[in-house]
Amino acid sequence: MANADKSQHILDALYTTVSARKGADPESSYTAKLFTKGTAKIAQKVGEEGVETVIAALAETPEKVASESADLLYHLTVLWADQGVKPEDVWKILAERQGISGIAEKASRSKD
Repeated sequence: MANADKSQHILDALYTTVSARKGADPESSYTAKLFTKGTAKIAQKVGEEGVETVIAALAETPEKVASESADLLYHLTVLWADQGVKPEDVWKILAERQGISGIAEKASRSKD
């Protein structure tokens, strides 16, 4: 299995686990606790982890960047599950954008 395929598989598996925690006991599952706190708290955690990843990139080691990135991906996966966004929805958009220059892709987005 190629590394990209393996990575995608890991995120798909994480999404499955996270989704299964939606109805779990918040006393025994951090993920379930996040779901009970609602979208605003989940989104806040995504923002916090994003900032921590940026700080690690500017002032820490590559290992710290990887660790913070894992935290960010986990919390992003919780947000996806909260919003009903499936990993394949994201993979589809990424695949559609592949091979398009960043400038052209941004210009093609609606200006809502």
